[in-house]
Amino acid sequence: MGCIAVALLLRRGDAAPRSSQAGRRIVIGSKSFTENRLLGEIMAQLIEAQTDIRVERRVNLGGTTVVFTALRSGKIDIYPEYTGTAWTVELGNPRAASGSLRVYLYVADEFARRYDLTWLRPFGFNNSYALAMDATRADQLGVRSISDLRQHEDRLRFSFTHEFLDRPDGYPGLAKAYGLKTRQLRGIEHGLAYAAIRTGRTDIIDTYTTDGKLLRYDIRVLLDDQQFFPPYDAAPVVRTSTLEQYPELRRVLNRLAFRIDDATMRKLNYQVEERGGSFKEVARAFLRANGFVGSGKPPEQVVATPAEKEGFFPFFWGRRAETVDLVGEHLELTAIAVALAIVFALPLGVLLTRKALLVPPVMGGAGVIQTIPSLALLAFMIPVPGLGLGARSAIAALFLYALLPIVRNTYAGIKQVNPLLIETARGMGLSDWQILLRVELPLATRTIMAGIRTATVISIGVATLAAFIGAGGLGDPIVTGLQLNDTNMILSGAVPAALLALVVDGLLGLAERVLVPGGIR
Repeated sequence: MGCIAVALLLRRGDAAPRSSQAGRRIVIGSKSFTENRLLGEIMAQLIEAQTDIRVERRVNLGGTTVVFTALRSGKIDIYPEYTGTAWTVELGNPRAASGSLRVYLYVADEFARRYDLTWLRPFGFNNSYALAMDATRADQLGVRSISDLRQHEDRLRFSFTHEFLDRPDGYPGLAKAYGLKTRQLRGIEHGLAYAAIRTGRTDIIDTYTTDGKLLRYDIRVLLDDQQFFPPYDAAPVVRTSTLEQYPELRRVLNRLAFRIDDATMRKLNYQVEERGGSFKEVARAFLRANGFVGSGKPPEQVVATPAEKEGFFPFFWGRRAETVDLVGEHLELTAIAVALAIVFALPLGVLLTRKALLVPPVMGGAGVIQTIPSLALLAFMIPVPGLGLGARSAIAALFLYALLPIVRNTYAGIKQVNPLLIETARGMGLSDWQILLRVELPLATRTIMAGIRTATVISIGVATLAAFIGAGGLGDPIVTGLQLNDTNMILSGAVPAALLALVVDGLLGLAERVLVPGGIR
């Protein structure tokens, strides 16, 4: 890292003096894993302490695609990125990268040229991907490097994070470089990977060289003897327009340059993941220990919070006020999305009963939407004008998911009405509009309500993923709990979400009994 520091001192100067403009605001984002979120919090607190800029935090924004899209579209201003990720994922380089300085200078130049984004000076650590396995198991098999896995891959179970499974600098490229052809491979959430290896449910996981859990578990990080993984030096990436508006940001954030080495980052992650320190507490302790703000205890002295030592019910009760707020956010997202879907899909379903030629394309299109993975659909919404990060994108995605059950059930319910009843009504002189309102819709109400109930329950479940794009709701504690492997935190979001689905479905069932005509109940 020293060569990078020297080169950067020659290459880039600190920025202009600080502006005195009032009411200023920026948004700092982060990916959905502990280290990235922690770096985002450190930057946010440093900016708040040394400038008059107000910082809004948009954390847990899913993987690289989501957060990078948010940065390019102006929904966030800054987030921590890694040079290896930029080299492979965002710049699409198929060839292997080598040399920290070379990779940093290349991605910095390309980001400025292609995207008008600026890389500030690196924090000072290289958080590379790595493969790891239980140390005892590794000793039994004589495995010390990734190449050694080829001799045992038929008997080993591999569990990799979903992003690692898809990235070119992840498993696809790794398997090609090392000639791996494992048959026992599955995706897993990173927060659960160590528990899986500890309980013997898997043998090999992907990890990060600065992962805090490496300080707790008896894990062997396998040698990357083919030097497949590129350097992953972490640094702030900022919209150039933001730096032009707030030039003091360069000076402030560059104070963090080369102040966090691998060991320090590993300890900071450990404080959050294993000792129960909050992101804000650990970030504040680091800044104090390094003289950036006030004075205080170093991060090694941050202790576990009482909530970590409690059972679920005391923990849940202690979060009751926050949970009520999250339930409100969750209900708002779901209610607006389903209401919009009803307004759009119910008339569309009626139209399909009159226009048979429209049935295949409309039903097919709604069905295709259902096949799009939830996170991908949420990510697609971010660059759409007027949506971006937050509730609007979540509502748009939930609206699209709710269409198929309502359209299909409306169409099916009306088509199931006995044609003789319709002919009888027409013979009595009723118009088509009167037949729809007085015969078809009342007789189809039960089927239509079944579609609405299905759409609502699906929306409540999918809405937990809205946390990945900063929309809040009960997904927030679930995502945070997965990061920290905190069962209480996960349950504090999952249990209310499940109960909410049951309660709302029950209320819609009561509404159905009221709406269905008495003669056909």
